[in-house]
Order: sequence, then C-alpha cells, then structure tokens
Amino acid sequence: MPIHLFSFITWDPSPYLVDLGFLKIHYYSLCWILAFVIGWYMMAKIFRQENEKKELLDPLFLYVFIGCILGARLGEFIFYDPKAFIDRPIEVLLPVAYSPGHTAFGFLQDYEFVGFQGLASHGAALGVIISAYFFSRKYLKRSALWILDRIAVVVPLGGAAVRFGNFMNSEIVGKPSDLPWAVKFLAQSSSYGEVVPRHPAQLYEALGYIILGFIMWTLYQKIQYRKQMGALLGVFLFFLFLIRFIVEFFKENQGKEAVAETINVGLNNGQILSIPFMLIGLYLFISSKNRIFNRA
Repeated sequence: MPIHLFSFITWDPSPYLVDLGFLKIHYYSLCWILAFVIGWYMMAKIFRQENEKKELLDPLFLYVFIGCILGARLGEFIFYDPKAFIDRPIEVLLPVAYSPGHTAFGFLQDYEFVGFQGLASHGAALGVIISAYFFSRKYLKRSALWILDRIAVVVPLGGAAVRFGNFMNSEIVGKPSDLPWAVKFLAQSSSYGEVVPRHPAQLYEALGYIILGFIMWTLYQKIQYRKQMGALLGVFLFFLFLIRFIVEFFKENQGKEAVAETINVGLNNGQILSIPFMLIGLYLFISSKNRIFNRA
C-alpha cells in the first residue's frame, strides 16, 4: 500500500484484501460488514442496559440490514441515475456490471460480479427508517421512534467505517487542493477529471461521524433523552446530514446529479437531499418533549 509523503499524499492501494481472480474480497465490502458488527455490539449493550430481550437483536439486525442495503441501492439509482432502471435493470437489482467475456453467478453471460458499489446514504437512511417501522410493529408493539432513537446511537461509527471503505476504493473523492494533506488518488475514476491532489473528503466525513458517534453515546446515557421519543433520532438526523451538507462543498459531484439538475438551486444532490433530513431532525428534537416513553 504505497504512500509517499511530499507536498501531498499519493494513494494507490489495491481495493481488494484478497484477489484470487475467481474470488475478490473488497475492503469496501469488509467496511460494510464492520459497520454492522459495530452496530450489533453497541445495540446489544443498549439492550442489556435497558433490559430488552436479547432475542430481538437478530431479527432487528436482519430488518435493518435489508432496509439499509436495499434503500441504499435503490437510492443510488433513484437520486443519481434513474434511467438505469430502464437501461441497466440487471445492474440495479444484482451486484454485477456489464463486462464482455465474464460470467457472474454461473449463468449471467457478459456480466462480472463487482459487489454493490453504488450505495446512497440518503436511500440507506430511508430504508432503515422504513424497516424499523415494520420491526416495531411486529416485535415491539410500540412507536418506531423508540428503536430509531437507539439505532441513531449506533449508526455514526458504522457510517465512518463505510466512508473509510470509500477512501480505500478511491471513490467519492474531493475537489483539487494544494493543502499538505491533500491526496492524489491514482485509481480515481476518469469521470472526476485529471488525477491531481484532492481533499480526502471521505476522511473528513468519517471524522465527523466519529465525533457524532461519541456525542450520540454521551446523550444516550442521559435518561431524559432516552425517554423523549425522537430526541436522539432528531439530533442524529440534523447533525449527520449537516456534516454531509458541509463536506459536499469539498467533494466532486457524484454521478449524474439527477435531483440537482432538476431543482437547479446551486447545490448538489447530496446537499439538496440532506436538507429535508435536517429539518425533520429539528422537528423531532423540538417536539420530543411531547412524546415521553414510560415502560409498562
């Protein structure tokens, strides 16, 4: 993993931890796994602290995993490349990419297994919210805000892991920069333009999420915020997407920016999509005093 430090950092790692030709294990995929492992252990600690049934952890994990991945995948194409649903439906639904001469899963000719590389965080957020609603209806028989408040505590550190995976993939790169910590991503996509030193925007975002993770855990320890349903979720939504909004100023635009091109207000996709989440977060926090949870 060669890194040469002069006036900037040259970054050219392999995106694979293992590459046997027929088997490729991406750092990015491992970072997603790490995100869910972190979430599971933190949620297990929360359940123990609140005397919740540990048997609920596995179905909760399954619901959130499916909601997160499905929401992130669909969000990638809905928000950034809606034409793909017509032009490349196989790539939307399956973790493959068109590649003449390859065979994926033993039956897809001219397609190569690449993993789910296009995942939108705004879609993931919506997917988790929807899956938490269905989980609550089936297993908890209480407002989905209760479980979403707790999910909000564990998500930021997982989000930081995913952004580190983006860094390993040399994707979601920043704008050109002459700062001493600028990074020259030799493996960046040609769609970003010339290979020059850039802001390591992925690491900016990851650092913001780590700080938010510690803040969320500290707030969770205060019983008043646990009881005010929606308070923790509100703090999480506002600050996570505020971080995203700010970091977008340092990022190159991603994909075709379908939403930004439609609305055309001088902001990019990530910023426009973050504003509703921030407003919802503010509303949830301010109104949470009217939603006090008392265990029966």
